[in-house]
Amino acid sequence: MIESRLLARITEKKHRLDLLRPLPTAAITRLREQILVEWIYNSNAIEGSTITLHETRLILETGLTIGGKSLREHFEVINHRDAIDYVEDLVASTDPISPFHVRQIHKLVLLRIDDENAGRYRETQVRIAGAAFTPPESWLVPNLMTEWGEWLVTEEKHSHPIILAALAHHRLVAIHPFIDGNGRTARLVMNLILMRAGYPPTVIQSINRRQYYRVLDQADAGKPVPLVNFISRAVERSLDLYLEAGSPVTKAPGPGDEWIPLREAAKEIPYSQEYLSLLARSGKIEAIKRGRVWYTTRKAIEEYRMSVDG
Repeated sequence: MIESRLLARITEKKHRLDLLRPLPTAAITRLREQILVEWIYNSNAIEGSTITLHETRLILETGLTIGGKSLREHFEVINHRDAIDYVEDLVASTDPISPFHVRQIHKLVLLRIDDENAGRYRETQVRIAGAAFTPPESWLVPNLMTEWGEWLVTEEKHSHPIILAALAHHRLVAIHPFIDGNGRTARLVMNLILMRAGYPPTVIQSINRRQYYRVLDQADAGKPVPLVNFISRAVERSLDLYLEAGSPVTKAPGPGDEWIPLREAAKEIPYSQEYLSLLARSGKIEAIKRGRVWYTTRKAIEEYRMSVDG
């Protein structure tokens, strides 16, 4: 289900990361702080929060309130941090991930924002704005969540952790068990599954919001592969960050290992920038996105060409 080239890179990078453990404490502490801020900012921004990345950092580090921002948005930042703390505690546990844990995560997400519904399954029908999919009726939610927990325990035995995390995330969003906070909760559960399997926390960037919703819609229509590969590319980005933080750098990268914009790479090969962009988005070549610009390496392109030529 994961694109073969992408899966091979993830497997190799995960192996390299495991060999580096235990990672340098100082470097990982700084990286964890960076990931924490990015995780909270992006997850809230996907849901419409107007608090910036810099403001998120200020709220977390100083407890200051930001002028012009609602109290709800401030609580969304603080609550998400507390929910991540809870998820990190669960990573060390051997207990199966259950609907109870999902409700506890949701309770932390909505604390002080909607105490009446925090951690409680919805009791009314909901519609998702802009989506063709309609979540199940509210009276079905408890049984569906029980089935979700049983499915998770069964699938965990033979599914790749990334596939399991992506599908568990989608199934939660599809059940839409809560009045509000479903997306944040599902992304936290996704990371709980990944982190238990030894992967670093994975951030779905708000800049990719439209693509994220598009692959969720495709999963609703019975086509989960785009979602799995979307999550897989996010996992690869996190692996890259941790490998960069944990690996000693003793010399400058060679010409083939330098990150270059796709427009520059396209000048040197018989592929257009548009085609390279398609390869990057599908995970068929190793690439990273900085802002709105994709970067790749000459080595990555050459490896792709060799795999195609056979």
